[in-house]
Amino acid sequence: MSVANTRPLDELAKHIRSTKTEDASLSDVVLLAQISTEAFKSFFAAMDSAVLREMREIADYITAMKREIGSLQANDIKNAHIPAAGQELDAIVQATEAATNTIMECAEAVMAADPKDAKAYQATVNDRMMVIFEACSFQDITGQRVAKVVETLQHIEARVTRFADAVRTHDLAGPLSEEEARRAERKRRLMLNGPQQAGEAIRQADVDALLTGGAKPAAAGKPAAGAKPAPAAKPASSAKPASGGKAAAGEKAASGEKRNLQSEIDRLFD
Repeated sequence: MSVANTRPLDELAKHIRSTKTEDASLSDVVLLAQISTEAFKSFFAAMDSAVLREMREIADYITAMKREIGSLQANDIKNAHIPAAGQELDAIVQATEAATNTIMECAEAVMAADPKDAKAYQATVNDRMMVIFEACSFQDITGQRVAKVVETLQHIEARVTRFADAVRTHDLAGPLSEEEARRAERKRRLMLNGPQQAGEAIRQADVDALLTGGAKPAAAGKPAAGAKPAPAAKPASSAKPASGGKAAAGEKAASGEKRNLQSEIDRLFD
């Protein structure tokens, strides 16, 4: 409350100090009520002004929020941009599948052609190669479709980023839904990382080492690291037949290792 608004209260306090309580008359009571009313009227007027100002700020914020939500154009993204991107991706899949089938059919035709008749074989090869060249043109159309999808994603990203900046939002750390948690656990357990960028994928040497029981692949013509050179082959006449029990045990162990390896590979595709 300002100094001007406290003046009636000062007058009331001065009047009370100068008047004895037992000598108070009806006029004193009326004067006291009048001074109190004037004092609290100015107080409530100031409080109403502050409340009104805060309510106006809240209303302005809500108006700005509605404007930003309108600029986000969520319905346009849902009804136009995302369906269009989905159609482009479907067309990419269909074009890739059709070109792949065409190329494979041409390759099979070339492999099945009879090379004994040189002219007919050359004509078949030339004809199929032209069809393959035409099928490979799908890459240009596919690139254009991918560019449209990327443009759509960038458009959505720009709108969402602008909205997030306008409302000053922050990501909240919360638990995943049951479905998201189940999918994340399955991806982690089965290592379903999908196609990776160059330099990030598992090396073929590591895959070979896994399938060969941990032995690292050796360069051509060189023995693997730590492997002992194989003994020279003995003549067939001096070779002793293996014991039937030992051979059966070795075959059984090899069969068990193959089953374990196959089960590990199957789990990767569950």
